[in-house]
Amino acid sequence: MAHEILTSKMRIPTRQRGLISRPRLNALLRAGTEAMLTVVSAPAGFGKTTLLADWAQETAGEGGRVAWLSLEPSDQEPAAFWGAVFAALDTVVPGIGPALPEIAPAARFPAEHVLAAVLDELAAHPKDIWLVLDDYHVAECREVADGMTFLLEHLPPRMHLVIGTRADPLLPLPRWRAHGELAEIRAAQLRFTPGEASAYLGDAAGLQLAPAQAAALEQRTEGWIAALQLAALSLRGHQNPAEFITRFAGDNGFILDYLVEEVLARQPQPVQDFLLQTSILDRLTGPLCDAVTGGGGGSGTLADLERANLFLVPLDDNRQWYRYHHLFADVLRARLLFERPETIPLLHGRASRWYEHGQLLPEAVGHALAAPDYGRAAHLMELAAAEIRRNRQDAVMFGWLNELPADVIRRSPVLGVFRGFMLMAAGELDGVEAHLAGAEHALADAPAGADSPWAGIEEMQRLPASIAIYRASLAQARGDAAGTTAQARQALSLAGPDDHFVRGAGEGFLGLAAWAEGDVSTARQALTKAAASLHLAGNVVDELSITVVLADVWLAAGRPGRARELMDRALRVAQGRGGYAARATAELHVGLAEIDCEAGDTAKAAGHLEAARALLEHAPMTESRYRWFVAMGLLARARGATAEAIDFFDQAGPLFRPGFFPEVRPIAAMKARALIQAGRLLEAADWAAGRGVATTAGVGYLGEYDQLTLVRLVIAQHGAATGPGRAGTGPGPGLSTAAQPMLDRLLERAEGSGRARSAVEIRMLQALSHEVQGRRTPALQALAGAFAAAPEPDGFARLFLDEGAPMLALLRDAAHREASHHAASVLAARFLDLAKPHAGAVDTPTPGSEVLSERERQVLRLLGGGLGGPQIAGELFISYNTLRTHTKHIFEKLGVNDRRAAVRAARERGLL
Repeated sequence: MAHEILTSKMRIPTRQRGLISRPRLNALLRAGTEAMLTVVSAPAGFGKTTLLADWAQETAGEGGRVAWLSLEPSDQEPAAFWGAVFAALDTVVPGIGPALPEIAPAARFPAEHVLAAVLDELAAHPKDIWLVLDDYHVAECREVADGMTFLLEHLPPRMHLVIGTRADPLLPLPRWRAHGELAEIRAAQLRFTPGEASAYLGDAAGLQLAPAQAAALEQRTEGWIAALQLAALSLRGHQNPAEFITRFAGDNGFILDYLVEEVLARQPQPVQDFLLQTSILDRLTGPLCDAVTGGGGGSGTLADLERANLFLVPLDDNRQWYRYHHLFADVLRARLLFERPETIPLLHGRASRWYEHGQLLPEAVGHALAAPDYGRAAHLMELAAAEIRRNRQDAVMFGWLNELPADVIRRSPVLGVFRGFMLMAAGELDGVEAHLAGAEHALADAPAGADSPWAGIEEMQRLPASIAIYRASLAQARGDAAGTTAQARQALSLAGPDDHFVRGAGEGFLGLAAWAEGDVSTARQALTKAAASLHLAGNVVDELSITVVLADVWLAAGRPGRARELMDRALRVAQGRGGYAARATAELHVGLAEIDCEAGDTAKAAGHLEAARALLEHAPMTESRYRWFVAMGLLARARGATAEAIDFFDQAGPLFRPGFFPEVRPIAAMKARALIQAGRLLEAADWAAGRGVATTAGVGYLGEYDQLTLVRLVIAQHGAATGPGRAGTGPGPGLSTAAQPMLDRLLERAEGSGRARSAVEIRMLQALSHEVQGRRTPALQALAGAFAAAPEPDGFARLFLDEGAPMLALLRDAAHREASHHAASVLAARFLDLAKPHAGAVDTPTPGSEVLSERERQVLRLLGGGLGGPQIAGELFISYNTLRTHTKHIFEKLGVNDRRAAVRAARERGLL
């Protein structure tokens, strides 16, 4: 029986069914065996035995001499260990076995002369020999390690040792590593790559998952093979795979049983206690672990856990900070909750105090909330408020506030104000004033002096001014420019000379109020002061964000070059600040994209928007998030994709938050312009009626964009009613009586306020109005006036080109009249060059472009990739309904009924 057991331990495991090929790892093993020792070290379930067996079978099949030994706990006694090793070597080098009787059972380790004799025999062998010791961790002790060190340091050149282990062996690995005599394969290499995970789940496990679902499961398991296998078992026959994957965690029955039985239960009780107590931590370092456990030696314990491969992931090169594998942490927390629920508040409280002592307030707040100790959490939030505001980590504060009971918030003036700000960010304006007034009452009732619970809290000192700032924002949200100005001045009067944040915010709202009234000169001055004050306050993110607004005012003044210069400089600063300025970086990319789009450089604009999209995935913008969708809509419109532009504007609308920016470009009006461009005049007319826009109305700057949109509608209605071969929507009001007087009034106000961009647009519409009425000479004169009104006319190409065929005809004529309008002719010719790619796609289609638009081809490429509809819509940042419309058009144009047929037909026609 003993012989049968030993023989089974020396048999290379056969390849299991359902495995996938992993040639990259086999290649690593083949390269590694050139070294003296190869160590394959990883936690349980990472496929060490499978990898070694697969490689050993392949090597043996090619004629290699591989001695395999699967070790067991009983092999920890030196005589048993070396007896098994020599027996395994005897299978590839007959004659090694006779040395076995010379090992005395009580020997501390084999006498050196025994090992020396064996090594001599191995050295005499003419071929390479590989000795594989699998599950080495179960047999290793100090005596075995001493003998292994002697063996390895006298190893013959043609012999190689391969060890598979859950824990690093007690061998001088650093020395051998430094001398190039050690090859290592660890969990980072063993874990499934996304491609391997997808292949396993689809081919080996037989699951029909979408690529996004397979990727999500791979990320959740962090490539841990055993977890993927157990997840696959759970998924078989599951009615809703997507829901399972979303909820998959360490409390899954298979995962829980595996880790408890294979990992946790095998640890000594002190190690189990340490693991359970520290499982409440997202990050681990020695002193923090000591604080939580109430013990000592945390740094040494973490080092031991890492060497033992107990699912510990280092977070820095110095091995100071770690985290547990996510699923392992889930298991530990579930076990802690089951076995010792009463200790959880105590452990979180200890962690919170340790973080507070280290001035790491966000982490301290998180543990106080988890305790839950709401009074302590509120106090810590008040301490953190100034830094949260300085770095514009609004989402962090909002998340905390959502976890606090309402009565706790009411007792804190600071948190009451932040709660009001939170409602404003959500667009719930009606509830803001109640929180501001409540904060004022709490502030009035708060004790003063050193005994106050708020003594030393920075945000408390500026609270009256902060309340005025938020009331300014509330007034602006309601279109009350005078109220905005009054509250901003009140905040400035309450601010101390060194309170640069309040001064920056106050000047900022003065600038926004002036901009809302069309006074760009005053707005520029105030916003420039605001940026300087925010810089002094250290509010870098706010400083960068206010630069975007200042650039918008320069655009209104007709100076896109100056706006670009400001944002380029700010972008360099933001990129140098790293992750915490990601929000401002995204805002600047969006602002630059709009400038590039307006100048006609759609490729560069698309690059900025893609950069912003990547940032939004990790640091989503709050009040300015809508603007990314607006810019995408403007880009789509510039490319002639008006249906797509309308969809982007529809997505932007619900995201706009009044109170942060004056609504100088209402999103509904931008959508109406796209509707007009698409010829959907009845829908645009419904917008005008619903908005109450009329040609006879006298409005301020905030109504200008609406009225200029209405002029476009009137011009389009005139063209639809009078143009040759075109179905009209019914005759609109006469252009001379409807549009021209309004344009004259708007032009007078724009030029009187220094809004050069508005003046350019108004004169351009005057030119277009004359053109569609057949009055070419006054049209050319107005066009020349538009160019002359622009300080930097090169920056306004799309303003002209988006008006379509009538404007292109006028530009062509202007381009040939150099003698009379030299500047106009030069600019017209330049704009026509920019229009060529787009005009070509409309007037002279290239092969295939008459079948599918560029957006439809993008959709079709994704349809061929196996993604589901919602995933494709997400990839393209369009709604699911818009995707369905694109898909319907694709099927109709290609004459097919399903996605596979569409992909096949497109490839046959060379469209993909």
